[in-house]
Amino acid sequence: MSVAIEKAIALVTGANRGVGRAITEALLEAGAIKIYTAVRDLSSVDELIERYGDRIVPIEFDLTRPDTTVAAAVVAKDVNLVVSNAGVLNISDPLAENAVESLQFQMEGNVYSLIRIAQAFGPVLKANGGGALAQMNSLASLKNFLPFTTYSASKAAAYSVTQGLRDAWAEQGTQVISILAGPLKTDMSDSAGMGEGAPSPDVAAEALVDALKSGDFLVYPDAMAEGAGQAYSAFADNVINADQGEG
Repeated sequence: MSVAIEKAIALVTGANRGVGRAITEALLEAGAIKIYTAVRDLSSVDELIERYGDRIVPIEFDLTRPDTTVAAAVVAKDVNLVVSNAGVLNISDPLAENAVESLQFQMEGNVYSLIRIAQAFGPVLKANGGGALAQMNSLASLKNFLPFTTYSASKAAAYSVTQGLRDAWAEQGTQVISILAGPLKTDMSDSAGMGEGAPSPDVAAEALVDALKSGDFLVYPDAMAEGAGQAYSAFADNVINADQGEG
């Protein structure tokens, strides 16, 4: 399963900055027809509109407002690619007083939002020939990192849901991609103290474009991720991809 980028009509959440913006630009440069830029503030993509014109269609999207996901699926009913990129991050270790509240917040923003996106856009992708969904996961999906325990837990859950979506959508021909990235140079990583020396978010965008062509499920876009991916490969080949015919 793969999506022809030259025929892609995509929706990218959090498209106004960081990884989401890099993905939006990479898809357009690779020939995508149109991108619905799903953001909280529609004016935040004015720069993209100036550059790409009517190939950019701003659409309201807020992780904390499920109604915006439903409304987006009604408007963007022609999409054949959905990129679930927007997410949240809190710093909290398992013994912190706010650990439960922190986990609840990140489960809402990183996991429940993915499920809502999948439920809203799954029928749209099916109607448009199957298409693809890419989920921005993390190395924190595979290993818990202090002091980001609750964030890591939410990303592990998101990765698990991503696996479930691949199985659930196999019959309708929807390609599912899990991008397992290390820290990238974004506002979020900077605020968490992980941005210094981190690679550009362009590496995630380039890796997504490649995965759309190759049909790969697991994507390791940066050097840190590649190293972890090599260590993880035996388990991934024999367990995660065992029923998918992937090597």
